[in-house]
Amino acid sequence: MEREPMRIREGYLVKKGSMFNTWKPMWVVLLEDGIEFYKRKADNSPKGMVPLKGSSINSPCHDFGKRMFVFKLTAAKQQDHFFQAAYLEERDAWVRDIKKAIHCIDGGQRFARKSTRRSIRLPETINLSALYLSMKDPEKGIKELKLEKDKKVFNHCFTGTCVIDWLVSSNSIRNRKEGLMLASSLLSEGYLQPAGDTSKAAAEGLSDTPFLDLSDAYYYFPDSGFFCEGNSSDDDVVLKEEFRGIVVKQGCLLKQGHRRKNWKVRKFVLREDPAYLHYYDPAGGEEPLGAIHLRGCVVTAVEDMPDSKKYDVDNILFEIITANEIHYYLQAASSAERTEWIKAIQAVARTGK
Repeated sequence: MEREPMRIREGYLVKKGSMFNTWKPMWVVLLEDGIEFYKRKADNSPKGMVPLKGSSINSPCHDFGKRMFVFKLTAAKQQDHFFQAAYLEERDAWVRDIKKAIHCIDGGQRFARKSTRRSIRLPETINLSALYLSMKDPEKGIKELKLEKDKKVFNHCFTGTCVIDWLVSSNSIRNRKEGLMLASSLLSEGYLQPAGDTSKAAAEGLSDTPFLDLSDAYYYFPDSGFFCEGNSSDDDVVLKEEFRGIVVKQGCLLKQGHRRKNWKVRKFVLREDPAYLHYYDPAGGEEPLGAIHLRGCVVTAVEDMPDSKKYDVDNILFEIITANEIHYYLQAASSAERTEWIKAIQAVARTGK
């Protein structure tokens, strides 16, 4: 029986149409031998597929000056495919895995994450990929939490102690020392990511072990929708209790109107469930002026857009493309704030209803 190709990475990206200069959200799946793209995550059959054998990748791609974080995949038949990620780290992660997959298939090798078995001496019976899936099991896996440290809130993450506790309770290890070895391997091969200064410093070699069995060392799954935000003030806490859903992020942004294309300041409130971005009159009013449904949307940074100069808009823009392909253009106060909004919206789009 022929083995199915391994899924290396998947997620929403914006893809340029092959015939027209239109950019649409697609659920993209990177396999060992190709890239499949679907109109929606739930679809059973892909809209298209790009074989990786003989392909090449170009990043950063500056063919489209108004779009940031674009990479170009050129198939063996010299057909170009353009994809846009939401932010720099996401683009680089896609490009890194695609490059490795192309290298493996051209060299007749199996795709595998960076091996740490020799340095850490893991038993050959341990399957890190299967262990990772067990750790992510919604019922029996590690519970993702909202944790607070140093005036920051870390969403969709867990502590190093929780990881070791889980490995012990699942009989994956005999003791906590073995747990550190196994967790360090999961971290080195990308199945776990460090969150916060403590865990990041250890992962960079500033501690005795790459992974820390500590309650203040935070980690997250790479495709969990993790994001970090500043701590709320007391006023924000009171305000959150008045909303019916959990507020992930709120603040004022410039929004472009759909009809007149004029820009107005709106107060935006991002809720985790249901997955909506409501916007209000910043001068007051409890009823929202409108809402953007985020489930299945794609959000990306953009450098410029048609008619933006006409209204003297600075280039700190980002675009939300909903599942039914409605485009919304928003402007943040700074590049850092734009990145925070993009990551928060991206997380809600993955996990909310």
